[in-house]
Amino acid sequence: MRTGPGADSAPAPAPTTTPTADRTSMFSSLKIRNYRLFATGQVISNTGTWMQRIAQDWLVLTLTGSASAVGITIALQFLPMLLFGLYGGVLADRLPKRPLLLATQSAMALTGLALAGLTLSGHVQVWHVYLTAFLLGLVTVVDNPARQSFVSEMVGPEQLPNAVSLNSANFQSARLVGPAVAGVLITAVGSGYAFLLNGLSFLAPITGLLMMRSAELHKARRAPRGKGQLREGLAYVAGRPELIWPIVLVGFIGTFGFNFPIWLTAFVDDVYHSGAGAYGLLNTLMAAGSLTGALLAARRGASRLRILVGAALIFGLLEIVTAFAPAFWVFAALMAPLGMFGLTVNVTANSSLQMATDPQMRGRVMSLFMMVFIGGTPIGAPLVGWITDTFGPRVGFAAGGAVSLIAAACVGLILARVGGLRLKVDLRPGLRPHVRFVPRDPRTADEQRAREPAEELTPAV
Repeated sequence: MRTGPGADSAPAPAPTTTPTADRTSMFSSLKIRNYRLFATGQVISNTGTWMQRIAQDWLVLTLTGSASAVGITIALQFLPMLLFGLYGGVLADRLPKRPLLLATQSAMALTGLALAGLTLSGHVQVWHVYLTAFLLGLVTVVDNPARQSFVSEMVGPEQLPNAVSLNSANFQSARLVGPAVAGVLITAVGSGYAFLLNGLSFLAPITGLLMMRSAELHKARRAPRGKGQLREGLAYVAGRPELIWPIVLVGFIGTFGFNFPIWLTAFVDDVYHSGAGAYGLLNTLMAAGSLTGALLAARRGASRLRILVGAALIFGLLEIVTAFAPAFWVFAALMAPLGMFGLTVNVTANSSLQMATDPQMRGRVMSLFMMVFIGGTPIGAPLVGWITDTFGPRVGFAAGGAVSLIAAACVGLILARVGGLRLKVDLRPGLRPHVRFVPRDPRTADEQRAREPAEELTPAV
């Protein structure tokens, strides 16, 4: 455990009042009361968040008729993460997380209510949406690393991988409901009521945070105030291949492969000539696949780098295939596997990073993870929007998939080299064909298995 001047005393032992959960159970983390409260509040709030996302994208497209404008909105929402993400991680490591989350969740509620007021009054303009998206992004800079690292304080280290997976399942469950409700609201009464319901939905997580029992939290040592903490976090990640290369991979995929609001609005409007209902349907189908991926990750428990690389390869390939789907029903059917493998990339990277990180550094490491995953959007979204507008939705979607595929292949090879592995392909007749990473030198197989990158990559890909 890393310590520093002024650090608190040793962390308190795990609370005896926290139930012991079966490590193999898919929903074991929900046996913990504080996490149950957190998860319940988040599923309600996340439903509102997805409603606002759909309504926001559609409102911008209605006001401007441009996929590039949707890209600009997304870029402004995630630009603060790119600019200030690491500072948010420093704050999350320094400050008590529950009061910090109460402040950020309240601020996010206000942004939704403000946009609702502008839209329902009939005075909304595209710059209002741009400004609201940017302000929401500023709050998210602190909220994301605090929320991510607070999970370990609620459930402890043994249940952390399961809880991270269930958080993603929670988010994707809301994604099943939110877009569908948003599509109905937009069609029936307009976007304003979606923004209003999102603002009100934050009452649920705020209530859950207030009801938590402090004595049952796993107290984490907070980082003391001091100079050079941001540089310390970067140096910590740079010196660990099991941290830096997964972050590089999700950076490429987040920047170029996760621009679905741009692609889906463009496909619905320009290729298939449909409306908000079809856009909501595509998001719902993708959410169904994402939920499946999250539940499988919760059941699997362990997070292996080979799963991360394999899921990223398949994700990039699926994007290329989906870009050239000949009919709407084929395009829609491919949303579920796209969601499943995209979610697997996110969850596996998230949980493997948290498990490999010193608790005192977790806020900074997770802020870096979120910075490159969603903070790259201000770079990727306008570029992808321009490609989509200039060369068409199919070329834009395929380009994002190609970047994701190449990045996954390169990072996989680098991790294999770091782990002292080589690719072995066995297609001999009479044997089950397999593709496997194995130690370069069979005499050192035992030593290689003891090293984490090798342990993560050795099983068959």
